[in-house]
Amino acid sequence: MSEIKLAVSGMTCSSCVKHVTSALKQLDGVEDVSVDLATGKVMVTRATDKADDLIAALIEDGYPAQLDAGGATQANQGGSCGGGCSCS
Repeated sequence: MSEIKLAVSGMTCSSCVKHVTSALKQLDGVEDVSVDLATGKVMVTRATDKADDLIAALIEDGYPAQLDAGGATQANQGGSCGGGCSCS
């Protein structure tokens, strides 16, 4: 199993976490998804180390994502949720 760390922006609430988790768990080989809303970090455990489909799925859902290079990211960039969220 590979652990893939992503930096995801646009998440502001628990609904965003659910959307991100759901989008990633639908992809082949994904075993587990752990989202840290406060830091905007997402850890994905999957059978391969392929990440481009993870990033594409999140971007499609309105959550800009990239591989986490280990630097600090800001969870709420832009002030509004990514996509599909019902917060105000």
